[in-house]
Amino acid sequence: MSDKKLAGIWIDTEKAVVVKNHDAQNAFKFFLCSPVKAEIQHGNSSENAANNAERTNRAKFFKEVEHLLTNSQEVYITGPGTIQEELKKYLHDTAQFKNLDIKLDTAQKMSDEQVLETVKNHFNA
Repeated sequence: MSDKKLAGIWIDTEKAVVVKNHDAQNAFKFFLCSPVKAEIQHGNSSENAANNAERTNRAKFFKEVEHLLTNSQEVYITGPGTIQEELKKYLHDTAQFKNLDIKLDTAQKMSDEQVLETVKNHFNA
């Protein structure tokens, strides 16, 4: 097991499950963080308002995920669709994470335990 601070995420448009092997100070064993839920906007008066609300909510969602990745040295992101690429771009556009080593993958819905095992396997932990 490396002493690198590693994190893995399964993410879709509704929630993110973050697994990491570190707290603020130490790298130890992998554990699940509380899932981050995205706010879904319903019933806007116009398409423009809906798009703005969606962008604002997506940024807020990514910001909450980003907070859990603080001090990570490598990140593995998986999930369905293209949201992993969006999160990677968001992180690389953030000064703190611009040089972060991020690996992307795709995966269908998984239980929290499956996410934990997938991340551990990815990092050979």
